[in-house]
Amino acid sequence: KWCSYFKKNEMKKKVAFITGISGMVGSHLAEYLMNKTDFDIVGMIRSRSSLKNLSNLTKNINEKKRIKLVYADLKDGISISKAIKETKPNYIFHLAAQSDPKTSFITPLETTDVNIQGTIRLLEACREYVPKSLIHVCSSSEVYGRVKKENLPINENCPFHPASPYAISKIGTDLIGRHFAEAYNMNIMTTRMFTHTGPRRSDFFAESSFAKQIAMIEKKLIKPTIYHGNLDSLRTIADVRDAVRAYYLLLTKNPKKGESYNIGGKYTCKIGDILNYLISISKTKNIKKKLDKNRLRPLDADLQVPNTTKFYNQTKWKPQYEFKKTMKDLLEYWRVEIKNNPKDYINR
Repeated sequence: KWCSYFKKNEMKKKVAFITGISGMVGSHLAEYLMNKTDFDIVGMIRSRSSLKNLSNLTKNINEKKRIKLVYADLKDGISISKAIKETKPNYIFHLAAQSDPKTSFITPLETTDVNIQGTIRLLEACREYVPKSLIHVCSSSEVYGRVKKENLPINENCPFHPASPYAISKIGTDLIGRHFAEAYNMNIMTTRMFTHTGPRRSDFFAESSFAKQIAMIEKKLIKPTIYHGNLDSLRTIADVRDAVRAYYLLLTKNPKKGESYNIGGKYTCKIGDILNYLISISKTKNIKKKLDKNRLRPLDADLQVPNTTKFYNQTKWKPQYEFKKTMKDLLEYWRVEIKNNPKDYINR
């Protein structure tokens, strides 16, 4: 049905194609594009993808307005080629990935297949069917890994020193984007986004896990103890809503093929400081903290502080959301989620 829709409408509007649209970043990006542009939006999902994060867009999806979902998988080149061939997007935001560093230690081959080979499959399809489209390849600040203090803040020329299979896979993603830009003259830009969070953040990640546990404590579903991993890692925090605005500007404001950009927030702190702030705004007092060794990584990228001058000079992008606002919204997201679906989290 989605094929016939796009053929019928002859793609009169510009089309943005988002891989990973059902994730935190993808869903926020789709909402941003719906509100700020007149683009038609194609979201790539897998058959088992949860559509919970797209609830704000459900009406548009169900009524066949502007946004359409297509089934494809980064591990299946045929499905990706079909999706690109039929929709002919003008803009491609490649966000889909196996994105959890800790999980990558358990599933390194899966992580590599999805992140590296999946990117190749997507870019090969773009090269064949939409070679002039503007493409955003989402790498990660994790590529810098174990950075020396004298290299802070990290600029785009900082050497890669990956600290996880995920980081290694993102180095591959990063280099593949540059290769296709140089070898095939494709309009590909790569971002190395530093820590970004907010509503819909997966509880695989530290600050979201803390917020979820606090919400469960407030509802008396668990005892007033928060389990955590390494609290000493230094992070610069950005809001996901600032991140998607940056991604839009990347492809629409003087795009430069083959370039890579650091993007990140302006508030730097330790993971422990995030936990302490979330506890301070909890409705429950006397919450305890306890180390859970299962939450520790074998290696950690513990100094993640970006220099974002290059991206600012090109786009004039600046973060708009303050750290406290981001954390309050993240905690409120989990309060609503736990209130509405308490049984889904009791044993997690």
